[in-house]
Amino acid sequence: MLDSVVTVALTSALNGLSLRQRAIADNIANVNTPGYTAQRVKFEEALAESVSRRDGDVRATTERSLEPTQLNGNNVNLDTETLSNIETVLRYQFAAQAVNSEFNGMRTALKSQ
Repeated sequence: MLDSVVTVALTSALNGLSLRQRAIADNIANVNTPGYTAQRVKFEEALAESVSRRDGDVRATTERSLEPTQLNGNNVNLDTETLSNIETVLRYQFAAQAVNSEFNGMRTALKSQ
């Protein structure tokens, strides 16, 4: 049960969201660094494909943003990063609650035997 598609996919999602949170933090920390380009973490599309194949195991990838840069070569947009952070935190909380529900279900099943 620990290696069910749901559990593996939720773990992949948590790992990807955690990586995204670190990338957002790096982006915000470098908002005024000349030449810094924002990082973007992608995994949702690969995760959906993996789940449809009954696997669920994916690794998130980090890419440099292709968004336009400012005069100093930096392309971090604080508004974009703030909204992305809020969305990522909410998704992480949702995935963590789903993992908790999975484990509570296992705990209940084991106690009843």
